Amino acid sequence: MRLHYKAMVLGVSVLAPGLLACGSANHELSPEAPVIPEEAALPLAEAPAEPDPAPVADFEPLDQAFADASTGREPLEGLEPSDELASEPELIQKEALELCQSAERLLDQGEVEGALQAVDRAYELMLDLPGNGDDAFLQAKEDIRLLAADLISRVYHSGRSAAARPTASWDLELPMVDNEYVRREIESFTTKERQQFIDGYRRSGRFRPMILSKLEEAGLPSQLSWLPMVESWFKVRAYSRASAVGMWQFISSTGQRYGLSRDSWVDERFDPEKSTDAAIGYLVDLHGMFGDWPKALAAYNCGEARVQRLQRRSATEYLDFWDLYELLPRETRRYVPRLFAALQIIENPEKYGMTLPGLDDPPEDVVTVTVARAVKLESLDSLLGLDKGTLGDLNPELRYRGTPKRAYELKVPAGGEQTLTEGIGSVPEWRPPQTQYVIHRVRRGQTLSVIARRYGTSVRAIMRTNNLRSANRIREGQRLRIPVRGSGAVRRTSRTAVNGVHTVRRGESLGGIARAYGTTVSQLKRDNKLSSDVIYPGQRLRVGPASSGGSGGKSYTVARGDTLGKIADRHGVGLTALLRANGLSTRSTIYPGQELVIP
Repeated sequence: MRLHYKAMVLGVSVLAPGLLACGSANHELSPEAPVIPEEAALPLAEAPAEPDPAPVADFEPLDQAFADASTGREPLEGLEPSDELASEPELIQKEALELCQSAERLLDQGEVEGALQAVDRAYELMLDLPGNGDDAFLQAKEDIRLLAADLISRVYHSGRSAAARPTASWDLELPMVDNEYVRREIESFTTKERQQFIDGYRRSGRFRPMILSKLEEAGLPSQLSWLPMVESWFKVRAYSRASAVGMWQFISSTGQRYGLSRDSWVDERFDPEKSTDAAIGYLVDLHGMFGDWPKALAAYNCGEARVQRLQRRSATEYLDFWDLYELLPRETRRYVPRLFAALQIIENPEKYGMTLPGLDDPPEDVVTVTVARAVKLESLDSLLGLDKGTLGDLNPELRYRGTPKRAYELKVPAGGEQTLTEGIGSVPEWRPPQTQYVIHRVRRGQTLSVIARRYGTSVRAIMRTNNLRSANRIREGQRLRIPVRGSGAVRRTSRTAVNGVHTVRRGESLGGIARAYGTTVSQLKRDNKLSSDVIYPGQRLRVGPASSGGSGGKSYTVARGDTLGKIADRHGVGLTALLRANGLSTRSTIYPGQELVIP
């Protein structure tokens, strides 16, 4: 509930707790992983599970009192007599207001967790108040919303130990540390991660001049310019298993908090300059909250709520990063030492047996041109006489390497603006692929590779869509969202058979074969004495007399908005017959482009 509330508060600048922060030292990164439309994807990054705070005595008795009153029991001593006759909305309003008062008292006493619990409960009750009708309840709802917002703002500003913006008293250099944890990361960088380190160092040349300029303007330590080294190896299109993307590894919620917009065409988390601005804003806020860089960096990795909770559990007035080290998540424990290790190697590579390469050149002069049509960037590369992929590299925030159907400021090499403006009318309009999803229920014996072949997709795409960390950890009965790109993503099954025998091809399924030959999965299993739906490439299956199309069935391609019931009615067949002919059940999901047999 708390996360839901924080996301809804408007007009209050707060750092929402519980949200995962940007990067992770151990993320498996896919530098060119395809990015699926966010509006179709599952929410993959979630707050780490944390124990519920202790109950707060200030408002627990109130819960029981109002529960008693609402059920007609004698109210507890201390309640106003009118509460017995009060309507449910009036009781809700009263309880919510008293919870806000309780939260204010708890906050004044330094009981932050109790205050948050009281505010959360007040906000839950506010949502139950009537949303229309009585003006008094409308005003009460607005009052409680504003009270809760003000309390939340007080809670999170009370955690700050410095002003929100850099001041002269800030530490402008990271305090270098050399201990066993840092030395362990130096060993990793110079051995098993050696090539990644070298490649990341080379790529840094494209971006560090820009990053250094922005850090200097913000008054922040220059060493932070190497943070993308441990975040993404300076890969602009890096994508982690936690759905953090870009050079600074922002998840969607944190990116949105710091001004990175995203839709089905554009994701500004991939934009080097805009994401750098967002990262600097976030780091500034984190330093203001925790008062030193190591803890601020830890919060950048695992979320400020986690670090705040660890600090509150201790009676010690001040805890540094190393005091909290053993209590932090494993990835965060490595994250800060990795930055210190990278800095030491870069400052003295010979000491660690490293020879660092030359740096890539930063982008040459770039200008922006307003493009108001959806066109492929490759087409514009050809129009401007550029190498393929040039505009894609300059505009990594374009999710499908194409411009959106609206005015968009496209970055192009200086000197190409006139050619682009004059010639874009001749470039054909482009429509991006639309990712759609089907729901698959895992059956006994199925693996992700089997499921991926069935739907013509990849194991990686299924893992990313469902936030799976291991391809081997699926269970019978589990529901998976399977991405399919329109009709072209579903492999078609050949309708030809030799002497009534079909040889299974890679990616085929019993359902597809049954549809191709106008029969059913059940009939195929009976004819071939199959005990399960699992088949394999090269397997020979009897397809019976339907091999020549003798079943009399016809094919129908599912359109957007179709349902099995609509299709059955349209073709004048019974729903049961339609399901049986296609090996489906009433719980099956159909999708646009799918071929069905009409009996």
